Amino acid sequence: MSIKNYSTPTKKYRFLISAVHSIYRLLNSTYEVNELISRMGRLFCQFFNADYCTIVLLDPGKKYALIRCTIKDNRKTVVYKKVKLAEKTEARIVKSSSAVCKGNLLGIPLISEDLMGFTVIKRAQKIKQPFDLFDQEMLMTMAEQAVIGIKNMQLYEEQQRIVVGSIKSLVTFLNTHVSRDYTHSPYFSKLVCALGAEVHLNEKELQSLKYASLLHDAGKADIPAEILTKTTKLTDEEYNIIKKHPVKGAQILRPLQILRPAIPIIMYHHEKYNGTGYPSQLKGGQIPLGARIMSVADAFEAMVYGRPYRQRMNIASAIREVKRKSGTQFDPRIVEAFLRVIKRFNKRVYLEQDKAKK
Repeated sequence: MSIKNYSTPTKKYRFLISAVHSIYRLLNSTYEVNELISRMGRLFCQFFNADYCTIVLLDPGKKYALIRCTIKDNRKTVVYKKVKLAEKTEARIVKSSSAVCKGNLLGIPLISEDLMGFTVIKRAQKIKQPFDLFDQEMLMTMAEQAVIGIKNMQLYEEQQRIVVGSIKSLVTFLNTHVSRDYTHSPYFSKLVCALGAEVHLNEKELQSLKYASLLHDAGKADIPAEILTKTTKLTDEEYNIIKKHPVKGAQILRPLQILRPAIPIIMYHHEKYNGTGYPSQLKGGQIPLGARIMSVADAFEAMVYGRPYRQRMNIASAIREVKRKSGTQFDPRIVEAFLRVIKRFNKRVYLEQDKAKK
């Protein structure tokens, strides 16, 4: 339903219900602020028969735009850098914290306790229907709901930054208790998450995969240094100690509620697709998808960087080895995804990080 269809009170009521419902659905299907304001801009254009919409989130001083999303002729542009406000209409909305409605232009402030931004919509001059008071009230009603969603997402994103910061601190602490020969490059988590995106994991699954990529070797902190740094073949007893580290890692991290979805990935990332891995000899689809992804990335980095007991390989050789073990050690579907992803990775950067690590 668009704004041009509300010529009677009944149609206005239906329009109101439709608008509020659309905003509700939008808020419940979007989990990231930038995506929300992009979709919100398109929705405003659709409902108000507009061909232009800009949504701006302001810095605390209210002189700069931190995020600016513009929809024009159904094309989207998003600017994430800090830019000073220049347009008179925008400055007027910010200064007065009130709506501006003149002809084919309608702008309103976005307020949550304090002014946090604004939105401006425009109709093409060829459309002879100017915005009126009902349009203004409707846009403010929709924006009020959207502001709640934006604020909640901003709080959630800030919480996530705190969580990730805490996890990185935990990783740093654990790495001080693990031989550098077993720690991963800064690129590792990016590779793991790129694999997850390639096989279409959703946002929450990718988040858990990222946490697991940072902490999957936490259990090695409990392994004696002389075993981790040994350059000769491990004894059966030493290898059995190594094989316990996924379970140890899960035990260390399980009390942290936010990490619970990552625990199965950490627990089973050394399982093999043919059922010969550890700790539980899971096979094929019994292995959590995140663990199958981690297995490929973990093995690739181990081959590229080497281990105290094994010579390192060049990247081309490591890729060939991953292909060779498709269907035995690795899930063929994940190997195919890995081959697509690794083509896009900057291998020179990978090797530079490799040198820095060494």
